[in-house]
Amino acid sequence: METQKLSPGKFAINYGVILGLVMVVISVFTYVTGLALEGAQWPTAIYYLIFPIAIFYAIYQYKKRNANLLSLSDALKVGVLIGVISAIVFVIYSLIFNYIIDPNFINEMIAVAKDKMIEDNPDMTQEMVDQGMKFVEMFANPGLMGAFWVAMSALFGLIYSLIGGLVMKKE
Repeated sequence: METQKLSPGKFAINYGVILGLVMVVISVFTYVTGLALEGAQWPTAIYYLIFPIAIFYAIYQYKKRNANLLSLSDALKVGVLIGVISAIVFVIYSLIFNYIIDPNFINEMIAVAKDKMIEDNPDMTQEMVDQGMKFVEMFANPGLMGAFWVAMSALFGLIYSLIGGLVMKKE
C-alpha cells in the first residue's frame, strides 16, 4: 500500500497562519500595555525565538506525516511558505491597525523616535536629527514595512528550513 505524498504548500498554510497570529498577539500585547511606544524589544525577541522553533517543528511534522520521508526541497518549501504566510497575516493586521484601528499610531511612534534620538544623542545637530527622521519616516510606511517584513520572513524561513531540512532529510 502506497502512501500519498503530502503537499508542502497545503501543509505549510496552517503553521504559517498560526505563526502570523502569534505575531499579531505579540503586537496587540505591546500596543495595549504601552510597550510599543516605549520601544520595548523583548516581546519581538520572543517572536524571533518562536519563529525557528515553529519551522523546525513543522518540518518534523511534515516528515512524520509523509511516511518519515523528507527531501531538502520539501523542507525548504515548507519553511519558506510558513515564513511568507506568517508575514502576510501580520502585514494584513498591520495595515488594518495602521489605517483603521489607530491611524495616528505611526505619528506617535515617529515622535517618540525623535525624542529618543535627541535624548540618546544630545550633541546631534538639527541636520543630523532631520536626516535620521527621514530614515525613520521611510520605514514607518506600513506598505514598505510590510514588504520588508515579508522579504525578511522568507529569507529567515529559507535559512531555518535549510538547517532543519539538512538535519532531518531522509529520502
